[in-house]
Amino acid sequence: MDATCRLTGEFTLRSGQVSNEYFDKYLFEADPQLLARVAREVAQLLPGDAELLGGLEMGGIPIATAVSQLVGIPVVFVRKKAKEYGTAKLAEGPAFDGRRIVLIEDVITTGGAVRDATNALRSAGAIVETVVCAIDRSPAGENPLADVELEVRAVLTKAELDAARAAAQA
Repeated sequence: MDATCRLTGEFTLRSGQVSNEYFDKYLFEADPQLLARVAREVAQLLPGDAELLGGLEMGGIPIATAVSQLVGIPVVFVRKKAKEYGTAKLAEGPAFDGRRIVLIEDVITTGGAVRDATNALRSAGAIVETVVCAIDRSPAGENPLADVELEVRAVLTKAELDAARAAAQA
């Protein structure tokens, strides 16, 4: 996955941070074999009490959909903000009030999008305690979502990707 999606250059992240590398999740999400591998790994990290998967717009949606097909748990597609027309929903799919949603995200750095989704879903009655991501690029040993009491489970961390890359170059 690292060879497919790690780009180098100068990139401004959602958080506003500038980084010399970027994990372009769409490069692995668009590859059926890589997406299937990521989905299998995410599925193994799900807590046993998950009632719904919450795929975050936009990168979390393909992963959540693939995981849903593997484990049979329905998906709620979570928007960055409630749409301003039609049903004006924050999340599309089954009703989630009072239900336990496990959020699915592609890459987490500071957790801004996950934090926003967590707060909005909780305000609408959902129980949100865990997020599973493909790549956690936050500093090692830190939980960027501790302030909203959200457990982060990652398929891979940036430290693990860096170590694998260094070993491959040695």
